[in-house]
Amino acid sequence: MPKKIALVAALLVLVTPSGDPPAFTPRIEVHGDLARAAHVAVVVPGSDVDDQRFGATVGRMARDLHASVGRDDVAVVAWMGYRTPSGLGVDAASGRLARAGAVALGEYVRTLPGHVHLMCHSYGSVVCALAQPPVDDVVFLGSPGVRVDSVDAGARVWAARGGRDWTRWVPSVRLGDLGHGTDPVDPAFGARVFDVGDAKHDEYFREGTPSLRALGRIAVGEGP
Repeated sequence: MPKKIALVAALLVLVTPSGDPPAFTPRIEVHGDLARAAHVAVVVPGSDVDDQRFGATVGRMARDLHASVGRDDVAVVAWMGYRTPSGLGVDAASGRLARAGAVALGEYVRTLPGHVHLMCHSYGSVVCALAQPPVDDVVFLGSPGVRVDSVDAGARVWAARGGRDWTRWVPSVRLGDLGHGTDPVDPAFGARVFDVGDAKHDEYFREGTPSLRALGRIAVGEGP
């Protein structure tokens, strides 16, 4: 199949309607002592996270990261401050929800103490890239694209994609507001790319994985 046809076909899959988005109720869950934390890691989720699925998705990610770090001076926040896309429909392929999420994330980050480290998963990476808040680290995990061309000055920017993550098939293109463009693991983007082995899309925060160990080091201001 010619490359251009393959890219268009992939975008058509992304923009196929997939039903109404999940109901949105803002929710934040903190693991650790936020008031006394020297380091705060904020986990920003991607698609299909609502109040009912919060605990099994971003809540689980934050709990596992906090347990992996195991330090009293680190707090981990599960942040669902925006309405996430539902499935792989139009909302997942466009920037509308990410732009709203970026505003909310920027406002929230400015209330946090200590050194802040953003852990941005899937569509959450689009939110983080558009927000560009004043933080120490931004980590893009399994990103479908970030809607910015290159790393901006300021935060240390990290990126990773597992060998079995389906987002490797997402084309790095934009057609109007469809598609998220630049892949953050592309060397031209300028992120610090780190190895997470053969992880699937939902395995970056899984206990005992290379990715979780790397995220734990970033959460305390170090590196993989």
